[in-house]
Amino acid sequence: MDFGLQTVETFDVTFNGYAGQPVKGWLLLPRHRSGRLACVIETIGYGGGRGFPLDWLLWSSAGYAHLVMDTRGQGSFWQQGDTPDLPVDGSSPHFPGFMTLGILDPKTYYYRRLFTDAVRAVEAARRHPVVDATRVAVTGGSQGGGITLAVSGLVPDLAAVMPDMPFLCHYRRAVEITDNAPYSEIAYYCKIHRDKIETVFNTLSYYDGVNFAVRAKAPALFSVALMDSTCPPSTVFAAYNHYSEPKQIKVWQFNDHEGGETYQAIEKVKF
Repeated sequence: MDFGLQTVETFDVTFNGYAGQPVKGWLLLPRHRSGRLACVIETIGYGGGRGFPLDWLLWSSAGYAHLVMDTRGQGSFWQQGDTPDLPVDGSSPHFPGFMTLGILDPKTYYYRRLFTDAVRAVEAARRHPVVDATRVAVTGGSQGGGITLAVSGLVPDLAAVMPDMPFLCHYRRAVEITDNAPYSEIAYYCKIHRDKIETVFNTLSYYDGVNFAVRAKAPALFSVALMDSTCPPSTVFAAYNHYSEPKQIKVWQFNDHEGGETYQAIEKVKF
């Protein structure tokens, strides 16, 4: 795809995600390169989609292959997406919410499909002839951070993981201490379905970043914002504390859910 970039090659890609369903993405490569490249796979925050390549120039500019994974069904809140949530009829990208979609059974919950997509993104990147399959990292913020933790627990040999203010961690505590969206979607559901509360949290336990963190092995750089009212800091620390070594965390004391932004990006490039 030609977006007028002189130093970055841009590819509109499709790979097979959950159940072989097509997932869109962008693959960005430094135009001047030699040999196989380490690859950074990026997953996206809640409600966002892959947008445009111009939104994602950091990692290719730093010399890495960069695969940006679109988010099935999302991409209609703050950044556009192009991947439907198949096989649901009328599943084109739509406005949130997604937190209670299929929540009464772990086998039907929305995040089963999304987390599987992310694991398949790693497998797809590793098969690309430009990518060094032994040097693949995963990163993302908020929902992307939660997806990053899921991949870290499901793929045993990543080179690095970098979750920023990860969402989808310690659900029960999060729902009880913040009334911010997206966690509020779960609270509203439980408010109406009073007899389904334990069923809901049983399903969510299968998709909790804390439980994936226990299984993870790759070196990790977390970040947390102590004034975050969307992903409460205690839920981020729950995942961090259960993550095995080596790990480190960057704490942004006076920031809300925006976290460290460019300051954190600098830390990630160093890492």
